Amino acid sequence: MHFPHRCLRRARRDDRGGVSVFVAVCVTALIGIIGVAVDGGSTMRATERADYLAGEAARAGGQALSPAAAISGTATVVEPQAAQAAAQAYLRSAGANGTATVSGDGKTLTVTITASCPTKFLAAVGIGSLPVTGHATATLLHGVTAPEGPGL
Repeated sequence: MHFPHRCLRRARRDDRGGVSVFVAVCVTALIGIIGVAVDGGSTMRATERADYLAGEAARAGGQALSPAAAISGTATVVEPQAAQAAAQAYLRSAGANGTATVSGDGKTLTVTITASCPTKFLAAVGIGSLPVTGHATATLLHGVTAPEGPGL
């Protein structure tokens, strides 16, 4: 007569903790989803800021015209060293790290910012920061009523 009673006890013991494992798996998945949403949003905002700072640095560097070429009317180009220095100075004042390069024709300045965005939730799984990159290009145009330049 004790046989069915023993089977019932064994079945109860086998299911013990089943709900706890399910809850642990679900909570872990939810924390992961929340972490991706929060830390992903922070990374997007940091990327937007890096793009903005790169654009402003490119504008600052783009104002470093070569006076000799501009005054004589031979060309509208930037002085590469002065343009790079102006862009780097802007980046330093904004607390950003990046590079500024002038193209071979002297009319295009490209600024690239590299940084990292610290994580809050994903740090729990070993991801302490996410990379962030910002890009911007400034091209010199000139003209009286409309800009003159390649393709315009």
